[in-house]
Amino acid sequence: MIKLNKHIWETVNLESLFLIERGGSPRPIDDYFTDEEDGINWIKIGDTTDITKYVYHTKQKIKPAGIKNSRMVYDGDFILSNSMSFGRPYIMKTTGCIHDGWLLLREKRDNIDKEYLYTVLSSDLLFRQFKSFAAGTTVKNLNIEVVKKVEIPLPPLEEQKQIASLFQSIETAMEQVDGQEKNLKALQKSLVNGLLSKEPEFGNLLNSRNCTPTTFGEIAECDKKYPEHEKEVKRFVGLEFIEADNFQLQGWGEIANGTTFSKRFVKGDVLFGKRRAYLKKVAIADFDGICSGDILVIRAKAKKILQGLLPYYISADAFIQHAVSTSAGSLSPRTKWKDLAELDVSIPDIKTQETILEVLQQLDTTVDQLKQQKTTLKNLKQKLLNEILG
Repeated sequence: MIKLNKHIWETVNLESLFLIERGGSPRPIDDYFTDEEDGINWIKIGDTTDITKYVYHTKQKIKPAGIKNSRMVYDGDFILSNSMSFGRPYIMKTTGCIHDGWLLLREKRDNIDKEYLYTVLSSDLLFRQFKSFAAGTTVKNLNIEVVKKVEIPLPPLEEQKQIASLFQSIETAMEQVDGQEKNLKALQKSLVNGLLSKEPEFGNLLNSRNCTPTTFGEIAECDKKYPEHEKEVKRFVGLEFIEADNFQLQGWGEIANGTTFSKRFVKGDVLFGKRRAYLKKVAIADFDGICSGDILVIRAKAKKILQGLLPYYISADAFIQHAVSTSAGSLSPRTKWKDLAELDVSIPDIKTQETILEVLQQLDTTVDQLKQQKTTLKNLKQKLLNEILG
């Protein structure tokens, strides 16, 4: 751990470190936008969703004639979001021009470590400050004069480099964990999709000898009433509490606060969003409750398929595609259970299902462990930032 000599640090405002200017807008003529290689990078708010730190390229380019009313930025400049995700910084690794939703921050002093500045500018503490400064009615923006007065700690150059190196090590570790998580999820998705392929496969576990052709309606049932539905429940679930590629419910509402929902489900049931099925909303209920009529409550038929395996089948691309193709309605297309029940599937014997489920659940466990590692690293990063900025 770095020993911080904070008693010798400066406290400086951003105006003393940067030339700070607002971005602009090109002339609103479509012909000024181009996909040609000789166009200039055009950075709009909302075009940085796939950028983490450095801006190497942009989704859109603009012809030189179109930059008259814009603001040019160059390799090494900082840009800071002025609206929407207030205070989100990026470092330019190319030349371009910025929309008026950005602020340009160009360094005025030498012997300042750029990575240290990025670490401070991207901290939660400064983000909260920037967000609190935003003003406006329809569209909120940062007051550039207020931004100039924001203060940050400035250690000697050698300490800046040490701090930046430490945070880069943490970020590298987070990126490695994130990469491992993405690879495992891709592997699991590939395995799950193999279950519903025309010739089912799951490594060497599935073959024509241990799979029985059937339909989805023969292995599962939907929206049935069971004796356990007589139990009193306190919580309800709407579509907003289910997200894609995550079997865990993201929340619930309290029935006591009011709801029109009446469909019952119990712990372990699979909840599938039948409205806009392309959103891939599949979850496993971890409590008893009631849910929206736009959610199908699906349960495995005994001795046909393991309940634990059911959500994986439902999340497979072939199932989702079938749900989408059988949906009706213009604004909010919905599928029906009777159509989903007709989907052809081939199901292995229970013993093979148990092995498959064990593999998929182990992948889930490993992904959860990686998520926890990321959370631990994020907390460590934030703790160190608080120590530096506090």
